[in-house]
Amino acid sequence: MEIVWQTPANPPEAHDYIFRNGKRYVRPYYFEFISHVKNRWAGKTIVDLFSEEFKGRPYQYYVSAVKCGRLQVDGEIVHAKYVLQRSQKISHFLHRHEPPVLADTVEILQDENDVLTVCKPASVPVHPCGQYRKNTVVGILQAEHGHAPLFPVHRLDRLVSGLLIFAKNAEKAENFRQQIEAGLIKKEYIARVVGTFPEGEQIVDANVNYNAREGRSTVEVCDGTGKSVEGKKACTKFERIATDGKHSIVLCKPVTGRTHQIRVHLQFMGYPIANDALYLTKDVAPRSGKRKAKEMDASSLDESLPSDLLKNGDDEVRTAEEFEFAIDSMCTNCPNLAPKGYDEDEEGLWLHCICYTGPDWSYKCPYPSWAILI
Repeated sequence: MEIVWQTPANPPEAHDYIFRNGKRYVRPYYFEFISHVKNRWAGKTIVDLFSEEFKGRPYQYYVSAVKCGRLQVDGEIVHAKYVLQRSQKISHFLHRHEPPVLADTVEILQDENDVLTVCKPASVPVHPCGQYRKNTVVGILQAEHGHAPLFPVHRLDRLVSGLLIFAKNAEKAENFRQQIEAGLIKKEYIARVVGTFPEGEQIVDANVNYNAREGRSTVEVCDGTGKSVEGKKACTKFERIATDGKHSIVLCKPVTGRTHQIRVHLQFMGYPIANDALYLTKDVAPRSGKRKAKEMDASSLDESLPSDLLKNGDDEVRTAEEFEFAIDSMCTNCPNLAPKGYDEDEEGLWLHCICYTGPDWSYKCPYPSWAILI
C-alpha cells in the first residue's frame, strides 16, 4: 500500500469519521508533524530529544523511526546519534490516532454572509490543538458542510457545550475582536451545580491562577498577611434559575474571561458543577500524574482493541478491516481506533453557553436537556 502523508493543508472530509457506541472516531491517518529545534533542544541527539520530550511512545520506537526515515531532519534521513542544531526542521511521519469525541451533531443555528453560529457539543475542541485536528468543531464543519475558512470569535473549553460564533472572513473577525476588547460583548452560561444555590445575585470577585502544567486553576484571595495575591483579576456574577434541593441550575455571567473561571469560582463558593471531576473536590490527581499513567499505558504496546469495540452483536471478535483503516506495523496505537491512554469514560460538563450579545446583535442557543429540574 502506498502511504499518503497528510499535513495541515489537507482538509478533513466526511468519510474520515467512524461512529461507534455514541462516539465520533477519526479514521487513523498518516501525518507529517513539523517542528523546529528550540534553543533548549540544540545539542541533543534526535532520539534522546523525542524520548524525553514526547514520552507517549517508547524509546525503541524512536530508534526505529529514525532508522526507517519516519524521523527526518531538514528533509534528510539521519542516524540515531545525530546531534540537533538550533532552528533545524524536524519531520515526524506517523500513523495518527485522534481521541474520540461524543457523536452529537454540530448544529448550525444561523448561517449569514459573514457569520456562522453553531451549537457546540461537549467534548469537542473548537479548533485543532494537541491530539485533535479533524475531531474539532472547525474540522467537522469543514468536512460535513464545506465551511472554510472559519475564524472563532470566542472559544469554549473542550468539555463545555453551547453557542459558538465564527466569522467567515478576517475583516469580520477583527470587528468582533475590537468589540470584545472594548468590553462591548457579553456571554451568559448555565450550569448544573451541587446543592441549593442561594437566591439573588451572587458575585465572586477573586483572582484566578491557571497552572498550565497541571491543567487546572485555583482561586487566590488576600489572606490578611499583606502577601500579594497571585493570578489574574476575575469576576463572575451568578443567579439561581431553579433548584430541586439536590442540584441547582445557575445563570453565570463572567465579567472577565480567565481559564476555567466559572468552574473554579463555583467551586470556591461551595457549589461546584455537578459532574466536573476536576473541581468537584480540591483533591484531584494532577495532570502530570495522569500523563505519566498514560505514558506507561502507551509504552506497553498492548495489541487489544478497546473493550467497547471488541465484539459485535453475535459476540464475534471484530477485525481492523471492519473499521476500514490500515494497521501500521510501527504504530504504538494500532489496532485501536483511539490512542492508548485515552479515558473512554470522559463526558461533557454540565456547563453550557446560552447567549452572546454585542452592541447591536444577539445570538442565543437552546437549553440542554440536563438543565431541566423537576
